[in-house]
Amino acid sequence: MKAWISAFRPRTLPLALSCIGMGGFMAAANGVFDATVVGLCVLTTLFLQILSNLANDYGDSKHGADSEHREGPMRAVQAGHIQAEHMKKGMAVFSLLSLVSGLLLLWVAFGAEGLLLFLAFLVLGLASIWAAINYTAGDKPYGYAGLGDIFVFVFFGLVGVLGTYFLQAQALQPLVILPALICGFFSTAVLNVNNIRDISSDTLAGKRSIPVRLGPKRARVYHLLLLAGGVLSAFGYVLLNYESPWQFLFILALPLVVVNGLNVWRKQTSKELDPYLKQMAMTTLLFVLLFGIGQVV
Repeated sequence: MKAWISAFRPRTLPLALSCIGMGGFMAAANGVFDATVVGLCVLTTLFLQILSNLANDYGDSKHGADSEHREGPMRAVQAGHIQAEHMKKGMAVFSLLSLVSGLLLLWVAFGAEGLLLFLAFLVLGLASIWAAINYTAGDKPYGYAGLGDIFVFVFFGLVGVLGTYFLQAQALQPLVILPALICGFFSTAVLNVNNIRDISSDTLAGKRSIPVRLGPKRARVYHLLLLAGGVLSAFGYVLLNYESPWQFLFILALPLVVVNGLNVWRKQTSKELDPYLKQMAMTTLLFVLLFGIGQVV
């Protein structure tokens, strides 16, 4: 049980909560909040995140990124705590859970009357399951081609936030794209910390992540740009939609963003960088909470 819980990688789960929370806050700010829809969004996204983590554990072991050269935390398949065939069964279980939860979500959101929207979001849900599995576990994993950042930005930012908002409002408010960009930039920054930490082992395994392609120094510049993109998106939304000073509540989380940027820039070893993966995930969640509360009050 401990091995499975570890394989779920709980420290990455705040990202799943962040994008759904942002969509919920934006719906509340616009008077269309639906607690049942948001709850099912949270459940579905957690299942997808766990599926992605299990697939990543299996895929990196299969393709060689998890080897004796890897300097990050040891994974379950790599360590022999979970057999590869059992990990594949775990992936199947969470694929099914994601599908069932997603279907229930779409039924609650659209019912029988919204068949076309139901089918459109079903395709999007199936794409999410495909993306979760094929990041590293497919025959041609897109994470090994350096496309992971794009998929994280799209699914943890645009799809997560805008999808959650639309499932409640059944319409899109154009400015909501800026809060979606906050989650997209910050979630990609979490992945970037992970990939900077693993540059050496990923290079040996042929995993061409963005930091491998850019090199350590430029990958850190890229990281600062991601953080700046998230912060500027927050200020942009408030300035374009200003109603009260409370909307700037997210400023309280800025010191944590700065701490992450400075330490990722300065720390050089994998052991030194590893804590800032979790720190960035938790910073993202706190930033979203403060930003969302500021818009609602």
